[in-house]
Amino acid sequence: MRIAVISDIHGNLDAFQQVLIDIDRSNIDALLCLGDNIGYGPEPEAVINLIRERGILSVMGNHEFTVKDRKLLDWFNPAARQSLQKTFELLSEDSVQFILGLESYLVRFGGRFVHGFPPDSALLYLFQIPKHEFHRVFNQMSEWICFVGHTHDLQIIEFDGRTLIHTPLNEGITNLNTDTQYIINIGSVGQPRDGNNKAKYVIWDNSNNYINVRFIPYDIAIVVNKIIAAGLPKIHALRLW
Repeated sequence: MRIAVISDIHGNLDAFQQVLIDIDRSNIDALLCLGDNIGYGPEPEAVINLIRERGILSVMGNHEFTVKDRKLLDWFNPAARQSLQKTFELLSEDSVQFILGLESYLVRFGGRFVHGFPPDSALLYLFQIPKHEFHRVFNQMSEWICFVGHTHDLQIIEFDGRTLIHTPLNEGITNLNTDTQYIINIGSVGQPRDGNNKAKYVIWDNSNNYINVRFIPYDIAIVVNKIIAAGLPKIHALRLW
């Protein structure tokens, strides 16, 4: 099977639409999302509507988690908090109910899908995790591969039972070894922070054991203007460049 995995759309409808166009051209059998569909960007309602229309399975990200528990707003920096408070105003009740129904993780096709860190955390970042904790999680994880988002960066972490290897993940095909366990950070559709401003997503071919990292261009200037027009923090517009 060929499974497209997307993450961190962050209300960026324009980037999301271009990614979907590429997915539709790529002979995909399934599509999953790792959460943070809202926050930062100007069109969270349209993004949620499109996810629902397409029947895309999604887990809950930390930004969705604030819809469930507003106390979590204190966890965010001031600009992100302001963005989320505006986002709440832009969401319909139907979208809120959809968000509240999201699971913290999914297990499908022999892989695990979670926003932040396995087994089910929407809040933990990969860079927060000490080496011994990676060893423990890999040893307890029954799946050989786990896909995460959250950092908006591209990274692959390999574990062969002894050695832990962290490597940047590059555009294009990376072959996988089924004797090795992986945590793969797939980057961000709507707010990439890996030094390249194109939207990112991954195609996982679990029959031929490789992933294909896709870099998708979109009209950033349009989204920048939408963010500013919506009264969202300007920093979330400027960082798209």
